[in-house]
Amino acid sequence: MKSDTKKVVLIGTGMVGMSFAYAALNQGVTDELVLIDIDKERAMGEAMDLNHGLAFAKSNMKIYAGDYSDCKNADIVVIAAGVAQKDGETRLDLLQRNVEVFRSIITPVVKSGFDGIFLVATNPVDIMTRVTYELSRFGASRVIGSGTTLDTARLHYLIGDYFSVDPRNVHGYVIGEHGDSEFVPFSQIRLGTKSVNELIEEKKGMYDIEQLHAIEDQVRTAAYKIIAAKRATYYGIGMALTRIVKAILNDENSILTVSGKLSGEYDAAGVFIGVPAIIGRNGLKEMIQLSLTDEEKAKFAKSVSVLNDYFSGLKLG
Repeated sequence: MKSDTKKVVLIGTGMVGMSFAYAALNQGVTDELVLIDIDKERAMGEAMDLNHGLAFAKSNMKIYAGDYSDCKNADIVVIAAGVAQKDGETRLDLLQRNVEVFRSIITPVVKSGFDGIFLVATNPVDIMTRVTYELSRFGASRVIGSGTTLDTARLHYLIGDYFSVDPRNVHGYVIGEHGDSEFVPFSQIRLGTKSVNELIEEKKGMYDIEQLHAIEDQVRTAAYKIIAAKRATYYGIGMALTRIVKAILNDENSILTVSGKLSGEYDAAGVFIGVPAIIGRNGLKEMIQLSLTDEEKAKFAKSVSVLNDYFSGLKLG
């Protein structure tokens, strides 16, 4: 990790990528931001548009369209590129096509001499983060995905709203696959230092566990509702990516629910999955293993199984 100029390369200038770029500009998270896209003219146009807002930004930033050679001295490469699912195409077919897209990206990035951190946003993010790890041959600490970072933010917002508490004082996580098998370990959710389970028991009639499960379902299905309403989600994940990038560049050692490679934690190994982890200048510093109930352990094992099944069907070559 460089200690002077902070440099981030974004690959993929679609709505997710540009939501991240816009948030990064407004928050002044980096000194240099490079945009790479297979549509070079699109990348140039996006760079121009962002540059025209620099006069209103909180700090100066060098923004330009570049190519893979620009990755050589970058601190972070954010991947937001990928292909959309076609009518009648299975999820595994889509995954296989995205593997080839990632091969065309990761190979030139690594050849450039890049030795920073890969941050993956492309869905299904846990699988594509594992694909990035396999293709790049980087150490696991330097390949992370956005995981359930956004899902956790959604949870904090909804729990805070339910209990009329500032979401920043809600502590807990959504873990597992960023997808249908993700879940909330309610045994770990706290308002300040008070367990929500204790709070519900103390104030029977005011709050109930069924409403918490309804909130969990809202978190799990939020993306579907947003997509139905506006065809895609991008602002929230753009903000989530910006938060992870800040944690890395500023060596915060913040705990975020990224997609990282398990090495025995939660009785699983090899799989990339969303769990709380300490994030700093060298990427994923340490996993935080939660004390799950037996029911929660079973849910996590199911999520691991789902991800392993999908990954096992891919051909990496």
